[in-house]
Amino acid sequence: MIKRSDLTFMLFTCAMLSPLLLMDDPAEALKTASHSSPLLASFIKFAILATYGEVLGLRIATGHYPLATFGVLPKAVVWGVFGICIKLCFVIYVSGVPVALALLGMEHAADALSGPLSLDRFLVAFAISVAMNLTFGVWLMTFHKITDLHINAHQGRLICLIRPLYFGKILTEINWHRLWSFVLKKTIPLFWIPCHTLTFLLPSEYRVLFAALLGIVLGLILAFGSRKPNVLNRSAPV
Repeated sequence: MIKRSDLTFMLFTCAMLSPLLLMDDPAEALKTASHSSPLLASFIKFAILATYGEVLGLRIATGHYPLATFGVLPKAVVWGVFGICIKLCFVIYVSGVPVALALLGMEHAADALSGPLSLDRFLVAFAISVAMNLTFGVWLMTFHKITDLHINAHQGRLICLIRPLYFGKILTEINWHRLWSFVLKKTIPLFWIPCHTLTFLLPSEYRVLFAALLGIVLGLILAFGSRKPNVLNRSAPV
């Protein structure tokens, strides 16, 4: 059943997409923005799209949109900062992994990634995705849980953005079994590594945007999974 809040959310979605509809060439505009201000563009993409995915996922899982205590604005800021980190990591891993592959005998790895679609290009993209997700990805997901608990502790108020993070206390509150058994053990090999392999096959100017869009997809996967009987506690995001 469609609620008034659903209509409001649809209007918000249309308003969010309207600037693209007014552009003569949206793809070229996004490409220009990514080149001229890459870090700012990454912040905005993740702040909007990843937060949108969280809100949409919560609506599907619970039937309700988040309350003020959910902390939409603080979460958007945190996602924006993560977006900058992800952009920087894309640069580091795309540059570094082909060099490591060259040391292992794949001397043309860097050229393969920028060349036409081929088995070698796929293998390089896959190697970058594996290296990034098994190192930076683990840190990112763990730190995202820490920031979520920090925001929850302040009832979603913006003041949490300038309050110190008490890591020692928060680390004792994390459900490490759930973090490992679902977020790390399942989403990394089954979702993030395959999807980021596709990410690194894309032109560089579209990689961060695609990565941010994946946040929406993951939010939907988590939401639908949590609706299954007797699965809510086992497969809900930590």
